[in-house]
Amino acid sequence: MVPVITRFAPSPTGYMHLGHAFAALFAWTAARESGGRFMLRIEDIDPSRCRPEFETAIYRDLEWLGIDWDGPVRRQSDGMDDYGDAIRELEKIGLAYPCFCTRSDIRAEIKQAGHAPHGPDGIVYPGTCRGVTDVDRRLRIARGEGHAIRIDMAKAVSFTGPLVWYDRAKGFVDADPLSAGDVVLARKDVPTSYHLASVLDDHLQGVTLVTRGNDLFHATHVHRALQALLHLRVPEYHHHALITDANGIRLAKRNRAMTLRSLRQAGKSPAEVRAMVGFD
Repeated sequence: MVPVITRFAPSPTGYMHLGHAFAALFAWTAARESGGRFMLRIEDIDPSRCRPEFETAIYRDLEWLGIDWDGPVRRQSDGMDDYGDAIRELEKIGLAYPCFCTRSDIRAEIKQAGHAPHGPDGIVYPGTCRGVTDVDRRLRIARGEGHAIRIDMAKAVSFTGPLVWYDRAKGFVDADPLSAGDVVLARKDVPTSYHLASVLDDHLQGVTLVTRGNDLFHATHVHRALQALLHLRVPEYHHHALITDANGIRLAKRNRAMTLRSLRQAGKSPAEVRAMVGFD
């Protein structure tokens, strides 16, 4: 068995639940059984939602479950220079542009167009600011007008040509980044995005196998394009099933899923929790 480097990348926006336990154990087991390395990353790019007590709880929950990690923890809030360099590289080759649209602007344009093109994650951005001239862009930025940075995906695909990735659960997959449209790479309040930070961090941490839930399968289309454009290594993937509650609803922080903290306080043992998510 070839040693693999995996990672677990929670966001400190709440207490971890059983779904997190499954994802962490899945990645940790893949690394340990292959004689590889398991990396930990804290995805704390959104200061309005991330809290230090939740980050501390992540470490405690993992240690309680018997999960150890290799090397230093990468905190995304410490990597903003890396993400900024990547955005500037994309801007230099004409693939990133400022978007001045608000969410209401986007909804209004879609309504006026009479139909809404939908991607895997919802409505696809209609490209309102893609055609703004460089002169107008500079003027609006100089005036202090708020904006995000988007990728021109059609132009990006013309740069990369056809792309594929290998998924251990699904085999070779043809990448279709156009299905996601011109996704956001950075915002004024959060100077990076999940897409950009995730692929860059996987590269910097040497990850060779990305394990994550099926709900993020379509994000990999975008990630594969960014890897090609930024000359990053391409890991293998394994998108696994999600842990659900008794009603078949995916566990999530927003629906107050049972947390590892509450299970521990209720007297559950690590072995019992591991068994609850299928790791006896």
